[in-house]
Amino acid sequence: MQTICEHLKNPENAPARTRGCEECLKTGDTWVHLRRCLHCGHVGCCDSSKNKHATKHYHATKHPVVQSLEPGESWRWCYADDMGVE
Repeated sequence: MQTICEHLKNPENAPARTRGCEECLKTGDTWVHLRRCLHCGHVGCCDSSKNKHATKHYHATKHPVVQSLEPGESWRWCYADDMGVE
């Protein structure tokens, strides 16, 4: 059985603030996949996207957990503890 961190055991669940990457929408840029910050609802692009706004949001805010916003996916990732859960 996989041990998961406290952040993933008890995640927050803020609603998404936008339907796309917040920063990319402002600049007219594109993204590959989207991640939602469960602390504040920020929507950022994934690390496969050229701007990596979800990771940049973590480094700026230290909000640890994101969830995939891709259809059919519900996994979460904790940046602070470098682990994920389905």
